[in-house]
Amino acid sequence: MSGSGKVLLLAPHPDDELVGAAIALARARAQGVAVSVLFLTTGIPQECWPWEGSTYANRVQKRREEAGKVAERLGFDIETALEIPSRRLIGHLDGLRAVLSKLKADQLWVPAYEGAHQDHDAANALGFSLRSQFEVIEFAEYNFAGGGVIANRFPDGDGEILALTREEMDLKRQLLGLYESERGNLDYVGCVQECRRPLALYDYARPAHEGRLFRERFHWVPFRHPRIDWMAQANINAALSKFTSRFA
Repeated sequence: MSGSGKVLLLAPHPDDELVGAAIALARARAQGVAVSVLFLTTGIPQECWPWEGSTYANRVQKRREEAGKVAERLGFDIETALEIPSRRLIGHLDGLRAVLSKLKADQLWVPAYEGAHQDHDAANALGFSLRSQFEVIEFAEYNFAGGGVIANRFPDGDGEILALTREEMDLKRQLLGLYESERGNLDYVGCVQECRRPLALYDYARPAHEGRLFRERFHWVPFRHPRIDWMAQANINAALSKFTSRFA
């Protein structure tokens, strides 16, 4: 994209602007491309331990402060940060599509449909619904295809590889480090390559790949741990399929 273009990146959570596209974003800015990021959720789930109930607002504020530091470092604008809690994006797709259809951009960047997190997959479906208005580019974040964690590679192995230089690897590590509140959750993020492609035409009625999904790795836990997303994958697929079927 030329320096006269504009990119709108849809980040399901504050940190997703980095996980899949940190260096792609940095390279675009270096070329003079205007980049703005829209954070679709707070990145913080409302589900929590009983003793954490009063800390939600503080955790949201901290996450937003971290996102602000990243934006300042990379030189992009934050379009807005929505008040939707993590794991609730799937219920807001119609309203968000109406808002996004009024925004101006040459490209829309979204996370891939990978089964990593239901909000990632919902953001991808949102991109699918807007592909008649925007050129939509998807970025691989992480998945569990083949029974192991894979970073920055699509489950089907397709896509354009962006090999990172040593300096870019260091930059991405530094940027991820700005999300101090997520330090324990970003160990699986790759800093060697990024991978992108034009949005694939997915069948959202089906899981992203065969076998166990990344979001299902801890469904063996015998109690309702609040850090685990317990929504049945069949329900997620039914909701995404119903939404996207109108834009096929």
